[in-house]
Amino acid sequence: MSAYPAFGPGAETHELTTKDGVTMRVVIEGTGPDIVFIPGGDTPAEGYAQIFARLTGSFRCIAYDPRGAGETSAPPPPWSMSDYARDCAAVIDAFCGGKAVVCGLSLGGLVTQATAIEFPGKVRMAIPMGTAAYIDGFTRDWMQAEIDIRKAGVILPDYFLAPHYAVYAFPAAALADPGLWGEIKQAYTARFSGRDPRDTIDQWEACLAFDCRAALRTCPVPFRVIGFSEDIQTPPPMCRAVADLSPDGEYHEIAGLGHVSLSRHKPDVVAGKLKEILGEMLVRG
Repeated sequence: MSAYPAFGPGAETHELTTKDGVTMRVVIEGTGPDIVFIPGGDTPAEGYAQIFARLTGSFRCIAYDPRGAGETSAPPPPWSMSDYARDCAAVIDAFCGGKAVVCGLSLGGLVTQATAIEFPGKVRMAIPMGTAAYIDGFTRDWMQAEIDIRKAGVILPDYFLAPHYAVYAFPAAALADPGLWGEIKQAYTARFSGRDPRDTIDQWEACLAFDCRAALRTCPVPFRVIGFSEDIQTPPPMCRAVADLSPDGEYHEIAGLGHVSLSRHKPDVVAGKLKEILGEMLVRG
């Protein structure tokens, strides 16, 4: 089994090289208003394949491999969230005529915020999911521990990968489903087996260094923040704080979902919420 669901037959793959020397793999599918999707940590564009399948009838969906994942290559780290924001802005300029809705999960949610703050004229609406204005508490300690164990040279065996990572990605009800667990187990083993520890370190250190609490207070971009009630990685209060800090912020919480429920678990539910929010944008113009 592949680590990720596949894009549909209508998806087109492009290559974009930026002035910063980043060469990104970009996937585009559908027609309509442009939405740029930014994957989470350790995840290529395929993290949104099941969302694309539910939105491309009404929207032109764009996703790309971020620095440290997939086929994208970049100058040596350390990377900052500003670096990630410039990459997103380059995608918007190259494929969206300079302006688009931006949506991202986890690391992608942080990049969504950074792009809206640093390039507000390029972002019609920001939809960060499973996000934070600043990572603290348990989430910071957990992420730092994941970084430190890799720096110490510890490599998790394949048999431990799915039991370790899936609990941070899906709610208990999903893991209790034998059929879904069998699918997740195979996919998550394939996803993390052989991944370069340095890529995770570099991505996650950029996340821990990010703090946009002050900048959000004056960002003019509309923020529609999505949180998940069973999210362990970014608990709902952490997500709600982003909406509360934004001058034009709204918080939407989806019950019963975990951090990565948009893939394999409940993509219909997440896509439905995105359609609801995007419908509001189309009405507003």
